[in-house]
Amino acid sequence: MKISDLAPEPGSRKNRKRIGRGPGSGHGKTSCKGHKGQNARSGGGVKPGFEGGQMPLQRRLPKRGFTNIFQKKYSIINVGSLENISESIITPEVLLHEGLIKNTRDMVKILGNGEVTKAVTVKAHAFSASAKEKIGKAKGTVELIQK
Repeated sequence: MKISDLAPEPGSRKNRKRIGRGPGSGHGKTSCKGHKGQNARSGGGVKPGFEGGQMPLQRRLPKRGFTNIFQKKYSIINVGSLENISESIITPEVLLHEGLIKNTRDMVKILGNGEVTKAVTVKAHAFSASAKEKIGKAKGTVELIQK
């Protein structure tokens, strides 16, 4: 077998519909849009959520509560997860490299679920009381990062 022999499974790849390419294509003239009307116009169509003039669902449902735009966003890590990291100094960059957090823009908070047995220095933006206690018992240190 050669690379030139490779081909997709028959029927798995479909050609795109080439509209507006003359009457012979079967998709000419009105380009599959029918005659006149809102959807036949350029830029035509309805906005998302529009229900033909009926009161849309997002306006029919009751609204509750509010969103605090100043809320602090934390990425949560348990002390049990720190056990598998080989580094002795654990920073948000190390956690990102290990795949425990998705980005370093969010602040990192260490919670006390699980056990840690080796002495590590943990640098994070916040710690729970039990996490501080467990890291301290393992002869480790806790450092707060200011954001």
